[in-house]
Amino acid sequence: MINEFKDFIAKGNVMDMAVGIIIGAAFTAIVTSLVGDLINPIIALFTGGIDFSGWFYVLGEGECASVDACAEAGISVFAIGNFLMAVINFLIVAWVVFMLVKMVNRVKAAAEKPDEVEPEVESGPSELDILIEIRDAMKAQA
Repeated sequence: MINEFKDFIAKGNVMDMAVGIIIGAAFTAIVTSLVGDLINPIIALFTGGIDFSGWFYVLGEGECASVDACAEAGISVFAIGNFLMAVINFLIVAWVVFMLVKMVNRVKAAAEKPDEVEPEVESGPSELDILIEIRDAMKAQA
């Protein structure tokens, strides 16, 4: 059982997946910062200063200024803005992953493509061709 587990772990696919998960987790922080610090202000500029993270509806009794304040007060909210930010994060991550896979496939295809095959250069008649010509010439003289 332990040997089977070692074989499973030693396979390349499992290691590739582990590396992908680790890099993906690190990449999430970058994308979250990209969306929160760069894209949100641009969207807010075009939408008249609307901050999506502050877009929510209170579902219970009470009133609060932010989603965090509602959470501290124990008030249920319908946080549309947080959901929109998660969708934007997903679309950005999906686009970047798509571009990376496209680039890797292009590099892989270029690596698998055989080098240009040089055209065959005719080096003249073969030994057999010369012997046949000699035979035919001798027959013609006789």
